[in-house]
Amino acid sequence: MSKLLILGAGGHGKVVADAAMASGKWDSIAFLDNDKEIQEVMGFSVVGDFESYKLQLEEYSAVFIAIGNNKIRMRWLDKLEQEGYNIATIIHPFSVISSFSCIGKGSVILAGVVVNANSSISRGCIINTSSTIDHDCSLGEGVHISPGVSISGTVTVKDYTWIGVGSKVINNISIGENVIAAAGSVIIKDIPDNVMVAGIPTTIKKYFGDER
Repeated sequence: MSKLLILGAGGHGKVVADAAMASGKWDSIAFLDNDKEIQEVMGFSVVGDFESYKLQLEEYSAVFIAIGNNKIRMRWLDKLEQEGYNIATIIHPFSVISSFSCIGKGSVILAGVVVNANSSISRGCIINTSSTIDHDCSLGEGVHISPGVSISGTVTVKDYTWIGVGSKVINNISIGENVIAAAGSVIIKDIPDNVMVAGIPTTIKKYFGDER
């Protein structure tokens, strides 16, 4: 019997659980969450807080980290992987993933997503609803591509970057590490590390340090 344990019972956790059930890979699902008032989510039990994971994981085939914050998600993924736990990768059946692409451990591909040929998505990424990743793209670890984002061919997105809902990226662009692109951004030139960008086309609105 395949059982999945999801860390995080918030909105993202709900979507992850739905995709996991739709995939048909899991017979049962449970959550861990630090809100002790939550005992059940969408009919799935909340069996403890995050720090109780060592008590819970022996019962489960795999674990998935459903935390929206990119850096916190990756810290948990690294921790559990180093301790030898099986990290799930979840792909919604209503997505289209090229057989010539690569999806990293601990990533989730949600409904309506298209990932085209020769693209690589690293560990711990969120590829959210109805977003598109065209050919020859490379996404680093802990990247979040929000709903409705369109990324053209041969684009690089480095670690911990978050591309906001409905944004568009033209081809042959490099987006740095730890970047936030605001909702509706149109990115037509390379973006350096550690900045927030917004606008049509985007301009840099804020600089910040690497706080990993």
